Amino acid sequence: MTSTLTLAEALAAGTVVLDGGMSNQLESAGHDLSDELWSARLLAERPEAITEAHLAYYLAGADVAITSSYQATFEGFAKRGIGREKATELLGRSVESARDAARQARAKGITRPLYVAASVGPYGAMLADGSEYRGQYGLSVDELEAFHRPRVEVLAAAGPDALALETVPDADEAEALLRAVRGLGVPAWLSYSVAGDRTRAGQPLEEAFALAADVDEVVAVGVNCCVPEDVDGAIEIAARVTGKPVVVYPNSGETWDAESRAWTGSSSFAPEEVRGWRASGARLIGGCCRVGPGAITSIAGTLAAG
Repeated sequence: MTSTLTLAEALAAGTVVLDGGMSNQLESAGHDLSDELWSARLLAERPEAITEAHLAYYLAGADVAITSSYQATFEGFAKRGIGREKATELLGRSVESARDAARQARAKGITRPLYVAASVGPYGAMLADGSEYRGQYGLSVDELEAFHRPRVEVLAAAGPDALALETVPDADEAEALLRAVRGLGVPAWLSYSVAGDRTRAGQPLEEAFALAADVDEVVAVGVNCCVPEDVDGAIEIAARVTGKPVVVYPNSGETWDAESRAWTGSSSFAPEEVRGWRASGARLIGGCCRVGPGAITSIAGTLAAG
């Protein structure tokens, strides 16, 4: 642990600032992510780049770094000829890279609590075809659990402060992930990718959030990788249905085109909105794709100002 307070205790005490998008920070540093492994490729080839990206967010004001394991899976690594033993090492390295960044941040004078959340992306992220924004892969809950469990267990064993079950597109996959984290002894948050008041797969958010209401391991529920305009409604539903702290980290407002593998549109992310999100029940607040260190600094400053 990086703090005398657990993440759950920190959420009970106040608001905690998440980092922003890993991919945009790496790309801004000149790294090519046009690969099916996305940022996970750099775990093998340039791990210091991952640490530098985490450090940039800690220095910008983030309290929590989300690891680069979103697209890191045994199956995805196997496609690149990386065996299970090496893949296990790389998953562990994702947590250690964030820990190293926290140590470097402390050496630069940062004294606030710093946390590491191990990213567990959806099944569709491994496919690298945009299906994480649709869900409904044609797999049963049991099959999805079998896919997720080995990776979740390895990440948990690496000692993060939390598991980030993130960008989950449908309730079936959420159920599988919640099964996989039970009994591991590591807290988790569950965060859906949504469109309006429904999951990307079309299920009502009331039903989707309710799955986590009685799961002791889950310390926060909410949304990420959605447009900022969808956040307010999701916060209200998540807080009402679960009674748990709410996590929100939307995209910039731009839209990802999976076919062209490019972002389109313009940003609608306004850091000053976080005051309203906090007032509605959000306690874990940051940004996702296309939200960089500058925006995280603005979020942290806005929340600190009251």
